[in-house]
Amino acid sequence: MLRLKRVVSSTSRNVYASNFLLRKEEGNVFPIIPLLNPSQKTSTRFLDIYKMGSKKELEKERARIKDEMNRGYFADMSELKQHGGKISEANKVIIPAMVAVKFPTLEVNYSDGSILKLPITDEKDAKSAIPKASLLCLSFRASSQPMVDSWSLPFLDTFRDCSDVQLHEISFIDSWLLSRNPIKKLLLKIMRKPKAGEEKDVLKKQIVYSFGDHYYFRKELQILNLLTGYIFLIDKLGRIRWQGSGLATPDELSSLLSCTSLLLKE
Repeated sequence: MLRLKRVVSSTSRNVYASNFLLRKEEGNVFPIIPLLNPSQKTSTRFLDIYKMGSKKELEKERARIKDEMNRGYFADMSELKQHGGKISEANKVIIPAMVAVKFPTLEVNYSDGSILKLPITDEKDAKSAIPKASLLCLSFRASSQPMVDSWSLPFLDTFRDCSDVQLHEISFIDSWLLSRNPIKKLLLKIMRKPKAGEEKDVLKKQIVYSFGDHYYFRKELQILNLLTGYIFLIDKLGRIRWQGSGLATPDELSSLLSCTSLLLKE
């Protein structure tokens, strides 16, 4: 028994020494367990073990952790108190097609579990024709729902008889646990269904959900504050032609509706 303890102890020291030398050659020691973003306490991420040997991936992960630690829930809340979720004023005019950027591809789920890729630019994804204008309303926290409604309800009322327009409200669920298949399927079953009053309209509010890690998606759209709502008007080629945030003001709402009308004429 004593000999066995000595062998185990010796082996442990050798493994520790090897790991130390390997890390010393690579540079700074990288923490095995990443720190959680304070604004996403329910989110759990695991490092891909196959990426641990890639210096490029390690640097990328370090930059991400630093970025997330510099921005937390209290920073979002403080910003929300200052401007009520109005990150920036909405566009007053439509963004010219020549300078418009593409909205990043996003996979979402309907409450029945079916999958859709947004924005819709392929006839395979469209149930009929590709919409000339699509309004995508992004919500990362339940607190932003009234903000989203301030845009989507007037939009729905204005274009209710238009078949060339689509409206999607996207709820983002970053929690690692809730994104696992058994819980994800259960969660989708209890999600709210469209209101009965919308069935008579040509334009219907389509409620969809996106599960998983959205850090790089948010990074691409420069979304920092997760407590507010974000609104994007997309053309038939998937380009962002107008955008807004927070609660809609009368002027901003007027701008959104007029820009949508211009898209329908293009």
